[in-house]
Amino acid sequence: MRPAILGRVPGLRVAFLGNDRWSVPSLEALAGSRHEVVLVVTRPPRPGRRGAGPVPTPVARAARTLGLPLLQTPTVRSGEGLERLRGTAPDVLVVVAYGEILPREVLDLAPRGAVNVHFSLLPELRGAAPVQHAILRGLARTGVTTMLMDEGLDTGPILLQAEERVAEEDDAGSLGERLAAIGGRLLVETLDRLEAGDLEPRPQDEARASYAPRLGPGDRAVDWTRPAEEVVRVVRAFAPEPGATTRFRGRILKVLRAGVAESDPTRAEPGTVVGADERGLLVAAGTGCVRLLEVAPEGRPRMSGGDLARGYRPRPGERLG
Repeated sequence: MRPAILGRVPGLRVAFLGNDRWSVPSLEALAGSRHEVVLVVTRPPRPGRRGAGPVPTPVARAARTLGLPLLQTPTVRSGEGLERLRGTAPDVLVVVAYGEILPREVLDLAPRGAVNVHFSLLPELRGAAPVQHAILRGLARTGVTTMLMDEGLDTGPILLQAEERVAEEDDAGSLGERLAAIGGRLLVETLDRLEAGDLEPRPQDEARASYAPRLGPGDRAVDWTRPAEEVVRVVRAFAPEPGATTRFRGRILKVLRAGVAESDPTRAEPGTVVGADERGLLVAAGTGCVRLLEVAPEGRPRMSGGDLARGYRPRPGERLG
């Protein structure tokens, strides 16, 4: 337990649940506030890539750095996770990118309820991948919502919201980092006002609800028959990791950065290489062309599109996809 800071009025006792790197700014903001983090809950370490040892979550690493009580458990729905959570007697639960829908038994552990930080302007983009879907759908703006959790999927009453512009150059990494930072500030304000009793939860408008389901490997595959603008949005939505994918010379090619280029005067079939120079590969899409600016060939490190053009010497007429 952290020592009390002289002159600081004690706040709420908070149990924090999160796994993702985008959970960390909220945990750091709480640790720097007057509220007391009595327990941090995250999933156990998982095996790393290429046979590496178990890797803890970003939240576990942050909790250790901050000196906070940590529980690594596969679930809080039952067993040790539930008992440890109950034993901390939290005033409020805080859930940020945790990935588990909590039952009523867990939600009722804290008298002030469970506050979720969600990276969209609810009721838009309910679900596991709101940052990626904001880019895929070409939204000009998104944001962060704090809400009181119920047993549904991001359906609880809204507490506070903050809007953020989606820049044309944003990928999921850059947009997610900004939203996570906003989320930390919004969370502390939410808890301060919740404690003071000057927050009025408001129900979500079901008529405006949209969804952002979890994305898988198939969603990362570039469909060259789509317009160039849509292809570039797919690249941005999966950058910097895990990367959009296509095939080049029979092997997987990750596309990590791309831009809409000039239209194709040859009107080549979608997926056809129509040019290659120091700026990268120029590939025909359903309408327009896409310039591949940064890629990672299978088994190779990431490289610029210009380096790919120099090293692989792609010929006009070769096909991707």
